[in-house]
Amino acid sequence: MDNDIRAIAMYLPQFHPVEENDTWWGKGFTEWRATSRARPAFEGHLQPHEPADLGFYDLRVGKVRQAQADLARTYGIHGFCYYHYWFDGKRILERPLDEVLRLGSPDFPFCLAWANEPWVRSWTGQPDDTLVPQSYGEGWETRFFLDTLPYLKDPRYIRVKGMPLLLVSRALAIPDVGRCAALWRALATLHGLDGLYLAAVQSKDMVDPRLCGFDAAVEFPPFGAPILRYPNASLPGKAPEFQGTVASYEGFVDTCLEKDNPPYTWFRGVMPGWDNSPRRGDHAMLFADGSPAIYERWVSGVSRWTHRHREDSERLVFVNAWNEWGEGAHLEPDLASGHAYLEATRAGLACVLVESAIEV
Repeated sequence: MDNDIRAIAMYLPQFHPVEENDTWWGKGFTEWRATSRARPAFEGHLQPHEPADLGFYDLRVGKVRQAQADLARTYGIHGFCYYHYWFDGKRILERPLDEVLRLGSPDFPFCLAWANEPWVRSWTGQPDDTLVPQSYGEGWETRFFLDTLPYLKDPRYIRVKGMPLLLVSRALAIPDVGRCAALWRALATLHGLDGLYLAAVQSKDMVDPRLCGFDAAVEFPPFGAPILRYPNASLPGKAPEFQGTVASYEGFVDTCLEKDNPPYTWFRGVMPGWDNSPRRGDHAMLFADGSPAIYERWVSGVSRWTHRHREDSERLVFVNAWNEWGEGAHLEPDLASGHAYLEATRAGLACVLVESAIEV
């Protein structure tokens, strides 16, 4: 019996040098530089997160990309959702996915999430300092679709109801988003696709996809639910300069599992952890008291929910993330936990198989 839940892990293509990061952050900058410089803010705070099996890799190397896919497949991940950085024709961090497309390997399902936000210098506490604006010039909708079309046509591309799946980070930021969605679908049909399945990510916008002409919404923790904050004064050995937020991981999981089913198609999301200390330093937001067991309970809960509320190809669960090392949200093994979160992912997804077999 095959598991009909498809777990898709968000994938950050940041781990290779690019000209823009050289200019903004210094020659040779990648996410690893930020990750390795993080330090604990209080007793028991695990930082830095150090990679285990794959090391401090470079995504320009094909063997690395293959090893990632092999590891993900082994532990029940169906595919990767690559962040797609497109700024009115200008692309950034495009090389890993372009090589996946060009070389045809790894033979592993994938889709895109258009990160349609301007890039700002928020890492250094300067959110008003824009590095790359997100503009929507005349005709941008067609340019975006045609630039994206080669990926959508790839046989490995993830489809829902026969249509390529495209996530959009900030659907409500798109001018006249309903008209845009209709145009994209018309272009998809014109270019030989069976339509386009559009999903709005519920990060900063708790968007109802029906209001923007989209098919579904994607739950995206740590957004979308209240958090239980620990008073900083209660943190043992807290560094005096730390002014960030420390929240309960288990409390957050409980809150997410108790959410009501909305009146639209909704894909559930989970995260193995969250700690953006590498990016935000003394103003970080992080979840404490997490564990593989609690995370497995979360995966099991959303898998059961998905099996009950979704059908056929809409049985999707999203994981934030495969390799967000700068935000402490990674399934990739680290030296502290090894494969524990990967094993928890596989076990959590398998609960549906076990319960289905019992019912039979």
